[in-house]
Amino acid sequence: MDPIRGLRSFGNNLGLAWWAKIETTEPNATYWFGPFLTRRSLKLNLSTFEEELLIEGSDPIKHTLVRCKRGEPLTIN
Repeated sequence: MDPIRGLRSFGNNLGLAWWAKIETTEPNATYWFGPFLTRRSLKLNLSTFEEELLIEGSDPIKHTLVRCKRGEPLTIN
């Protein structure tokens, strides 16, 4: 495991990781994007994930940045 991935996992286990909770109405789903060590790094990468959802036809998108411990599942329908 690379060091950054290990730090993310450790931070997530402590509930200190940053996640984006992304909600769509079409399809009606919630996606979790993360974990990230900092809020800044999450914000820098979030637009790429949202663009991928738009390409797949998910619209509209609402997101919330959350600091928490998160596990599977990362997509909830």
